[in-house]
Amino acid sequence: MLKVAYSPIYKYELPAGHRFPMIKYELLPEQLIREGTIAESQFFKPTFLNDAALLLTHTPEYIRKLSFLPLSAKEERAIGFPVRQDLIQRGRYIAGGTFECAKYALSHGIAMNIAGGTHHAFATHGEGFCILNDIAISANLLLDEGLVKKILIIDLDVHQGNGTAHIFRNNYQVYTISVHGERNYPLRKQASDLDIGLPDGIEDKYYLEKLKKTIPTKICEFEPDLIFYLAGVDILDVDKLGRLSISKKGCRQRDHYILNLCKQNNVPVAVSMGGGYAHRLSDILEAHANTFRVAQEMYF
Repeated sequence: MLKVAYSPIYKYELPAGHRFPMIKYELLPEQLIREGTIAESQFFKPTFLNDAALLLTHTPEYIRKLSFLPLSAKEERAIGFPVRQDLIQRGRYIAGGTFECAKYALSHGIAMNIAGGTHHAFATHGEGFCILNDIAISANLLLDEGLVKKILIIDLDVHQGNGTAHIFRNNYQVYTISVHGERNYPLRKQASDLDIGLPDGIEDKYYLEKLKKTIPTKICEFEPDLIFYLAGVDILDVDKLGRLSISKKGCRQRDHYILNLCKQNNVPVAVSMGGGYAHRLSDILEAHANTFRVAQEMYF
């Protein structure tokens, strides 16, 4: 049975201008249940991660800043919105969900988080709507507990996973792949183990060919015990921030291809949702729902 991390605490409100894409965390579970893709019994409430768990990834100084708030105006500008304690608590639960998804995946092949993919958070600070780096936190917890020895991160959000790349720049147990818009945010990229920068406006065929030429080889060479897959849907042609021209069909084909690679190679996979900023909320929900549909069909 596909296990999915979700809690009402995933829902949150931001100042005007940010609310529209964020409501997806409330509506996506409802859609998946209504259409019969996921049953209510498949959702689990993630646990809250304490400071000790976060400190495997984030620095003591940064965790102290988050504990006592407020951050400086410069720090909040980098993150992109005012940081409140409820948002930090939310981040702890989301990271807990990604960690538990990874443990479920080790036993059952796959598990998915309704949220997550906060790949712009560095060890020392937050950026780009990301406060805590859920995948990095989860990867370091897995390694610390000896549950795995090698982890592959496949980040297919349209924005480069700069925080994740920097966190693991000297960690040879974690291999980071980022396939992203070359001219998109962040302006200053970090060095992943493999970066594939894409030109503006690329379409399905070129995009999928890029994945097929690179991802299988890296799985075979690195031989990971677990894969984290960041399945951002901001690659869509209708995305306000994406600058690529991938159709919803192409996005679904991407998910099918990556999850099929994981299954064929017998590598457990934990999936986080990442970004999605289409003009119409229905486009965001449909693309995210496709990721769950593909997983359910393929594994169960």
